[in-house]
Amino acid sequence: MPGTLYVVATPIGNLEDVTLRALRILREVSVIAAEDTRRTARLLQHYSISTPTTSLHKHNEGLRAPVLLARLAAGESVALVSDAGTPVVSDPGADLVAAAHAAGIRVEPIPGPSAAMAALSASGLQAEQFLFVGFPPIKAKDRKRWFGSLAEQEVTAIVYEAPHRIRQTLSDLLESLGDRRIAVGRELTKAHENLAVCTISEHLRLQTAPRGEYTLVIPPLQAEKVGRLTYSEVALRKDFDDLIDAGANPRGAVRTLAKRYALPSRDVYSVVHQIRMDSG
Repeated sequence: MPGTLYVVATPIGNLEDVTLRALRILREVSVIAAEDTRRTARLLQHYSISTPTTSLHKHNEGLRAPVLLARLAAGESVALVSDAGTPVVSDPGADLVAAAHAAGIRVEPIPGPSAAMAALSASGLQAEQFLFVGFPPIKAKDRKRWFGSLAEQEVTAIVYEAPHRIRQTLSDLLESLGDRRIAVGRELTKAHENLAVCTISEHLRLQTAPRGEYTLVIPPLQAEKVGRLTYSEVALRKDFDDLIDAGANPRGAVRTLAKRYALPSRDVYSVVHQIRMDSG
């Protein structure tokens, strides 16, 4: 009789977040397939679990999956874990899970921690419907199209980002979505955890020394807009200056304000340009 492939969620930071069921499964299986065996070793050592591990990451999944499938077919059970959180969600393991299903092997989820769910639940933003989109693309052309599609979403979007790209991603969001209020979680459940809900331009000002993985929760535009916002020319100019100070380029700042106040970009440009002329 074939074994079972367990997809086991592990802590995203605080080791106390692991479930009792997850600990039992990790003790009982024949082997643990881990994205990073060194990181998994810290969890296993903390709970005195001696189950052997084998690496399974994006670079070797094609080679390791057949070996693990053979062990499953022979009756052994395997636990799949990622570096942190729920496996397969922006992490390797999808090919192994799909192959197990194709082979008629039982796949059983062991639910638990998830950075996406942690950030969404604590954000206070619209959570009835949401779309998890993972990490943004790296190439400039792909990023522009990707961020543009986020602007049209009608449900809350959840995004992951690495520390060395968080400022660029916030700048891209500011240009594509306007200065929307979003939640940004950093180092969730860890000692230096931070979760802030404010405008994108404010997040840019708050970024000092990026560290750890980031989770962004972005509400849909209609959750932010209620009719046409009123404005004064002085307020518009101040908003423009704030966006420039936060790192936006002039053209992007004009587009952002046009979206915020439901105005044509040319009208925003005219106001900003006229006030500049008056002050000069």
